[in-house]
Amino acid sequence: MRLIVTVGMPGSGKEEFLTAVKELGHQSIRMGDVVREFYTERNLEDNSLSISQFADIERKRHGFDIWARRTVEKISELTLMIDGCRSMDEIEVYRKVTGDVRIIGILASPKTRYKRLVARARDDAPKDIYEFQTRDRREINWGLAEALVLADHVIVNESSLGDFKDNVEKTIKEVLR
Repeated sequence: MRLIVTVGMPGSGKEEFLTAVKELGHQSIRMGDVVREFYTERNLEDNSLSISQFADIERKRHGFDIWARRTVEKISELTLMIDGCRSMDEIEVYRKVTGDVRIIGILASPKTRYKRLVARARDDAPKDIYEFQTRDRREINWGLAEALVLADHVIVNESSLGDFKDNVEKTIKEVLR
């Protein structure tokens, strides 16, 4: 079994990466979907928490690898993309499942990421630059910077969507060799 794990700061292009790999015929699991699933089933004491606060508290309660351990329960394919990894602790959980784990880092500048997050207008979109920077620091504190630095492959996502998709296809072909 081969697991291809994406890491990247919010707004770097992980969603577009998944869209591109699905168009290439690959299956994926989004760790964020696992978080949202558990969030809907949360304890009454956690009702006032946002999704990101809940994810953070669960890491503190159960370890920084909790979301990877919960994601592993959903793995069923021989080659699978896992989106949204936030730390090497999570990567190590996947390495216990298979020795064939590849990390793809997706990079974009803070300016580009901020514009994308505001434009997509999801519930978790930053209300201002301070909130954006706070979220970045939180994700870095979870271990995301280390996972990015240790990525096996890196895709810089600063140009057009077409260029990004071309780079994704090229990288996936290289990883699957």
